[in-house]
Amino acid sequence: MPLESIRNLVRDDLLATDQFIISQLESNIPLVKQMLEYVLTCGGKRIRPLVLLLSARALAHHGQKHIDLAAVIELIHTATLLHDDVVDGSTLRRGHKTAHTLWGSDASVLVGDYLYSRAFQIVVDLKHQPILDIFAKATHYMAEGEILQLVNCNNADTTEEHYFEIIHRKTAKLFEIAAQLGALLSTDADNHIAAFRDYGLHLGLAYQLIDDAIDYSQSAKGAGKNVGQDISEGKTTLPLIHAMRKSAGSSLTLLRDAITQGSSKHLDDILGIIESTGAIKYTADSAKHHAQKAKLALSHIAASPYRNALEELSSFVVERTY
Repeated sequence: MPLESIRNLVRDDLLATDQFIISQLESNIPLVKQMLEYVLTCGGKRIRPLVLLLSARALAHHGQKHIDLAAVIELIHTATLLHDDVVDGSTLRRGHKTAHTLWGSDASVLVGDYLYSRAFQIVVDLKHQPILDIFAKATHYMAEGEILQLVNCNNADTTEEHYFEIIHRKTAKLFEIAAQLGALLSTDADNHIAAFRDYGLHLGLAYQLIDDAIDYSQSAKGAGKNVGQDISEGKTTLPLIHAMRKSAGSSLTLLRDAITQGSSKHLDDILGIIESTGAIKYTADSAKHHAQKAKLALSHIAASPYRNALEELSSFVVERTY
């Protein structure tokens, strides 16, 4: 099932989410308005709010709270992108210039903070303590993930275990709470809420694994990224970890030097080593493993077009090239 078909299933909810976001970001400050219009219309796939909306519908949710929370998920995601791009010095996001290259790092960080604070205002207004608890813990956990990644930059000795801890914190956690909150709005059954939480976790891991594989493939350009962007930022992702494990001599030295120096100067040689060691396949296989675990997590949830769409979404995540 293509992504557009999955989206069509909750088309009205997605439109309502976008409208709610716009209504919540009214500002008298022209810079805020200008930046947010740019960032929110730069072609995001809206997968995280989609997960929340489908999860709520899969458990027959009625009402409007799922719209509010889907908006909050997207606001937090957008805030993290603004901050990430400053930290990473990224010049491209989804094929568009990043906000900090247009308005400067100070503006990007501050508008990111604005989005975070607005997201929490919306959550507080819901007056639902368990939801507030989940958000408070999750955003703290995600912030720690960003710090972990920062202090781990240029570390050629990163283990696979440490890599997974970082991607759980910085990426998978938001997917995890999107699915968990969709369920929490709709049921009191702990086993159902746990099932959706596990689904989101494994979907998020699969999503990041494919992102990291795409970085070393020609499809990076189609994804609106620069090929080899991760190594130029000194990020030791799974393709590199596997390639180093399978390399020796000058090849291993080349990879370690590139990571410690944060340099893509020998990118063609690096891509050759990654290809010859099967690192892309290894990473993609790991993503498929987590996508399968995501599907299995929902196996005892009643069949419906929404549950089916969530299962199809896990297939889309690992098959995508952008």
